[in-house]
Amino acid sequence: MSGVIYRDIVAFITIARHRSFTKAAAELGVSQSALSHTIRHLEERLGLRLLIRTTRSVSPTEAGERLLERVSPRFEAIANELSSLRELGSKVTGTVRITASDFACNTFVWPRISKVLHQYPDVKLEISNDPALTDIIAERFDAGIRAGDRIGKNMASVRISPDLQETIVASPGYLKDKDLPLSPEDLEKHSCINTRFSLKEGISPWVLKKDENIQHCRVEGPLVFNSVYTALDAARAGYGLACVPDILARPWLESGHLVSVLQEWCAPRQGFHIFYPSERQLLPALSMIIETLRYEPQPYA
Repeated sequence: MSGVIYRDIVAFITIARHRSFTKAAAELGVSQSALSHTIRHLEERLGLRLLIRTTRSVSPTEAGERLLERVSPRFEAIANELSSLRELGSKVTGTVRITASDFACNTFVWPRISKVLHQYPDVKLEISNDPALTDIIAERFDAGIRAGDRIGKNMASVRISPDLQETIVASPGYLKDKDLPLSPEDLEKHSCINTRFSLKEGISPWVLKKDENIQHCRVEGPLVFNSVYTALDAARAGYGLACVPDILARPWLESGHLVSVLQEWCAPRQGFHIFYPSERQLLPALSMIIETLRYEPQPYA
């Protein structure tokens, strides 16, 4: 059915229901003359008279009564289904797939989402812990979690964490018989625990900064992991120095199980963002998750 005849039949049903061109025109938001033209066009296409119009009333002909009886319920069903679809667009429901590193998920994603997800029983959430720079479009993810400086083009993003302070740590046992590193160059004398978050990427450099002096250090050591948790565990076990988020190492530093070195060289890195294709319409379920994760800086007291 063409869009034109669909609109024509809707116009006929509205007139027949109101028994008035005036009321039907008001409901449809058109002029009475335009409505008369629509009905005349429909009657010409069908080769049948559908309405009898007098100075006082409008009533359907026998053919019009039959059309109204047979077609009107079907059009009401279509209208109801379209209304249901509109409600679906505003209802918080559906499946959301997100890719994030284990650290980002455990620290900034799941603790927040877990507090509200029970309020949305129709939302299904899949989180894939992957530290690599996943192509969320190719892998059919709805969104990803990544540091702000690692988000690709044509992506919209919302910050979900503050900037993160890095720290270089080692166990007291590892440092017992060694000189503390006093500059980035001294790292060459130590066993360093590396990270590589994707086989396609190289080993991640340690980015150190003091004043305006920035150094990308390629450190050496026998261990490489794709998780900062494992790198931290290796440092605790005395295998060497590890560069990890301070928020992760802080409990071990405060308990004395780890020691921080080169503190004046450890600079903050950009915080995490949730990102998604900018041209894609946000479904309510993803919008809910984004707003739940949105980072709001705390005002100074």
